[in-house]
Amino acid sequence: MSRNEVHISSLVVHVSPEHLTEIKAEIEKFDNAEIYGDSPEGKIIVVLETENQGFVTETIEAINNIKNVLGTALVYHQIETEPHETDLAIENNNSQVEGEV
Repeated sequence: MSRNEVHISSLVVHVSPEHLTEIKAEIEKFDNAEIYGDSPEGKIIVVLETENQGFVTETIEAINNIKNVLGTALVYHQIETEPHETDLAIENNNSQVEGEV
């Protein structure tokens, strides 16, 4: 059975505090990233929602390459799987057949 994967990850991005606003603006340009908070000390909490683990690592690398980013730490990573629509139809058909005994 094929499954669609959604990878949900959270990161703490450490930045130079004087560049916090400009780096947040750069991170907000990523389609798969959302900022959930920040601190005046230069920490930004970012949540990623991606299709596979490769996109997670690519996004972390891209954030690390933003000027004045000191480092990025992956804090949480979860993989959600959902059946494809065709799999749902098969499962529903099986359920109906099982119910008609």
